[in-house]
Amino acid sequence: MKRNHILASIAIILLGLSSCTDSSKQQMAQGPMPFPVQSAEKANVTVYNEYAANIEGEQNIEIRPRVEGFVDKIYIDEGSQVKKGQLLFKLSAETLNQQVNAANAIVEVAKAQVVSAKVEVDKIKPLVEKNIISSVQLQTAESALNAAKAQLNAANADYLNAKENLSYTVITSPVDGMIGDIPYRVGSLVGRAETQPLTTVSNISNVYAYFNLNEKQLLQFNRQLNGNSVDDMIKALPEVELILADGSVYEQKGRIETINGMVNPRTGSVSFRAIFPNPANLLRSGISGIIKLPSMQNEVILVPQKATFELQGKKFVYLVDKDSKVLSKEVNISESIDQDFIVQNGLDAGQTFVIGGLIKLREGMQIKPVTEKHTPEGNAAFSKK
Repeated sequence: MKRNHILASIAIILLGLSSCTDSSKQQMAQGPMPFPVQSAEKANVTVYNEYAANIEGEQNIEIRPRVEGFVDKIYIDEGSQVKKGQLLFKLSAETLNQQVNAANAIVEVAKAQVVSAKVEVDKIKPLVEKNIISSVQLQTAESALNAAKAQLNAANADYLNAKENLSYTVITSPVDGMIGDIPYRVGSLVGRAETQPLTTVSNISNVYAYFNLNEKQLLQFNRQLNGNSVDDMIKALPEVELILADGSVYEQKGRIETINGMVNPRTGSVSFRAIFPNPANLLRSGISGIIKLPSMQNEVILVPQKATFELQGKKFVYLVDKDSKVLSKEVNISESIDQDFIVQNGLDAGQTFVIGGLIKLREGMQIKPVTEKHTPEGNAAFSKK
C-alpha cells in the first residue's frame, strides 16, 4: 500500500516538472516580456510647499472698561456683526454722575470767586489812581483775582475729566467687525484691573495667515527671491493659496506682506504673514489652515515613484540600453512631490527607464519596451508638505 502511494507521488512530481519545462520553453518561444518604459525629459515644475498656518483678523481689538462700574446693559451678542461707533455696553453711572455734578458745582463757586475778586480790583483801582489808598492794596487784589482765575481753570479741568469718565460708561465699537466671547453678564463689576476684556471685536474684512519656515526652508526660499530690497523681493513673490480645514481651497488668493527679520532662537524658524481678502466673512479669527507657497523649478527631470526601488537606503531605476536590456542605476532624489520624484542627478534627459513591473526584473534581463508618456510637458504644478 505504501509503495503505491510513493509511486503516485513520484508521478505527480514528474508531471509538474514536465509542465514547468513546457511552460519555460513556451515563454522562450514567445520572446522578451513587455514592460512599460519612459524617456527622461526635462520640464518646468511649479512646486507648492505647504505650511501650517494660523488665521487672525486684520484687527483683533480687546474692548476694556476705562472706568470701574457694574455692567448695566449689553447691546450685542457673541458672533454679532457690528459697525464702527455701534453701542456695545453701558456701565452704571450713578457715582460718576455725582462726581460730574460736584465738579460742576465747584466750577460755579470758582466763577463766583472770580467775579468777586474782579469787583474788588475794580473798586480799588480808582482809589489808587487818586492816591487815596496805597498801590499795595491793588496788587493784593489783583493777585487774589489771578488766584481765583487759576482755581476756575482747575475746576473746569476737573469738570471735564469727570464728564470724560462719565462718557466711558458708554462703550462703542472702534471698528467694523465680529464680536467674540462676552465673559461678563449684566450686574458684573468690571474695571481696568480685570484680566479679561469685555469682548473682542475682530475686523475680518481681510485676514492674516501666519506661518513659519525653518532655517533650511528659509535658505531655499531666499535663493529664489528677486529684487534689490526686501520690499521689492516681497512684492515680486507669487500669490499664495489657503487650504481650509475641510480640505477645500479658499477661493481668494493671498499675498505675503511681511517676513520677520529675526530667526526665533527657541524654534529656529522665521514667521511669515500673508493677507487674504474675506468679503464673505467665511474666515474667522482663530481658525487654522495650510498655506500653499509656489516655487518654480526649471529644467528638472521627474521620475514616477513607482519607477524606483530602494536598496540599502538608496534609490535606483532600471535603465534600458540599446539592446533592450535593463541595468540598475542609482539616482539622487532632491524632493518628493505627490507620486513623483525630482531627480537631482543619476538620470540624464533622453535615457529610457522602466516605470512598471520592477519586481519581475533582474539585472541584464532583456525586455520588450513599451513606451508610455508620463513626464508633463511645459509647466506642471505639484504640491508637497
